[in-house]
Amino acid sequence: MKVFIRTFVLLIAVSLIYVPDAHSHCQVPCGIYDDYARVKTMMEDAATARKAVEQMAALSGKADPQSYNQIVRWVMNKESHAQNVISTISDYFLTQRVKAKQDDYVERLKKHHAVIVSAMQVKQNSDMKYVDALETNIKALMAYYPEHKH
Repeated sequence: MKVFIRTFVLLIAVSLIYVPDAHSHCQVPCGIYDDYARVKTMMEDAATARKAVEQMAALSGKADPQSYNQIVRWVMNKESHAQNVISTISDYFLTQRVKAKQDDYVERLKKHHAVIVSAMQVKQNSDMKYVDALETNIKALMAYYPEHKH
């Protein structure tokens, strides 16, 4: 029994020491949220992905080392911003804003999921149609999160 208690206490202590990153907003119910700002930030991430795809296309015909270097940097940038969108939807909106009690829960869930899928496709591809889809899907969320004055 003592071994069990020691193990339990050790597990609790380790779990208190390890705190995972909260990228979008902490998960403490403080009530200080700006949903619209997060949607706008996702639009900025999509705009950055758009710029990356444009720059990758412009550099793709060049064969010099500097152009290769820049293409790699744009790819990394595109993937990073697409991942920011996925994290914001997953860590913030789906965990804190989309509630099973909402009358339109299934529709909201589908729209938020569409953003995740389109962001994943932006990461996987260099075609502007995926960036277009991402922007369209993010804009579809704006009806749920209108701008308001604090």
